[in-house]
Amino acid sequence: MNSEILQSKARLRAEMLATLHRMPVQERLSASAQVCARVQQWAIWQQAKAVFFYAPSPEEVDIWPLLAIAKREGKHVVLPRFVPASRAYEGAEVEDLDTDIVVGHFSIREPKRTKCTFPLNRLDLSLVPGLVFDGLGSRLGRGRGYYDRLLMTVSGIKCGIGWDAQLIPEVPVLAHDIKLDCILTPGHWFFASQTRSANEFTGK
Repeated sequence: MNSEILQSKARLRAEMLATLHRMPVQERLSASAQVCARVQQWAIWQQAKAVFFYAPSPEEVDIWPLLAIAKREGKHVVLPRFVPASRAYEGAEVEDLDTDIVVGHFSIREPKRTKCTFPLNRLDLSLVPGLVFDGLGSRLGRGRGYYDRLLMTVSGIKCGIGWDAQLIPEVPVLAHDIKLDCILTPGHWFFASQTRSANEFTGK
């Protein structure tokens, strides 16, 4: 059974990456701006004192402008940082967006080693990337399992951030896969506790 789920996940990843690579640059820019604007209107964002961000790759929603906005609003800005010794990620706070960030593991931007770790149980909101999401809060990542292990210790609201094309009726999951509290795309915003139609994200 697990092997079938793993095969389904691998197929889904390949299909979704191909879809994302075909997205026009202008569409990515406008949709990312829309997502950033909607996040700022959210009461949970406005009340949050510590927010966990991600450093977007080209095929992910670009939430990077939100880091500067969060700093201006006096929030703790936290990013994942890879720890080679444990082969896992931790949270580290960014104080200066111009000087505290370097290109790290997997060529992803992350805080410098000199920046202090931030306790993941002090987070109020986490913005979580992924390849595929569904209406129950399930998330499909890139297959390395780093984010699932990280999210196991994260407190606060966990919100998946993606494109409309990344929403499907049901993501294949295993027991260790972490559920998200809500999903936000340019055209959808819902909490996973809400009942979703199986056809809602297929256009049927």
